[in-house]
Amino acid sequence: MSAANQATREIAIPLTTGAVSGDLAVPPAARGIVIFAHGSGSSRFSSRNQYVAGELQRAGLGTLLMDLLTTAEESVDLHTREHRFDIELLAGRVQLATGWIADQKELAPLLIGYFGASTGAAAALVAAAHRPHIAAVVSRGGRPDLAGDALPEVKAPTVLIVGGRDVEVLELNRQAAARMRCETRIEVVPGASHLFEEPGTLEQAAHLARDWFLRHLSGAGSRAA
Repeated sequence: MSAANQATREIAIPLTTGAVSGDLAVPPAARGIVIFAHGSGSSRFSSRNQYVAGELQRAGLGTLLMDLLTTAEESVDLHTREHRFDIELLAGRVQLATGWIADQKELAPLLIGYFGASTGAAAALVAAAHRPHIAAVVSRGGRPDLAGDALPEVKAPTVLIVGGRDVEVLELNRQAAARMRCETRIEVVPGASHLFEEPGTLEQAAHLARDWFLRHLSGAGSRAA
């Protein structure tokens, strides 16, 4: 089934202060499911994340693109930017989405992976550190260094995808990888800047993410809620 024909439904996960929304797409006989954590100032409507999600869906993987902030929090953040760098808050929302998947009868058997971009990568890694049965993590143009002391606690195989022209972030990724104890790989996309806007670079990043998830998520298995 192509991504264009893949049925997507909006979900809402309740909080005491409102709800966070997400877009869920699960191909028939899905081989796993990936939760997306977007970067600072972005949302589940990020065209880059949607492109990557489409590639994963075509490969037989389910996707859940999440808004990590409530509508009220987003309104505040637009003016103050106080939430977009609150990694613990964002990681908690990734964990919330993980628990929601575990509560869905049709999704519970699927292995879960995390895909994080920019600050969302740090949130994904912190969440993975708290949930040792997460099967894989992918960071695209991420800031894994912001995960801090959680880095050595991550057990999920992790690939850090960075643009070759994103020099400062590449160095931060190398420093973060040096602190990690799990299977960790850095993949550099030649000619790509931070947002992978150059022709063909986002496609390369998406294929690297797809291959990593297929390697680690194929098949069903138990995992922590």
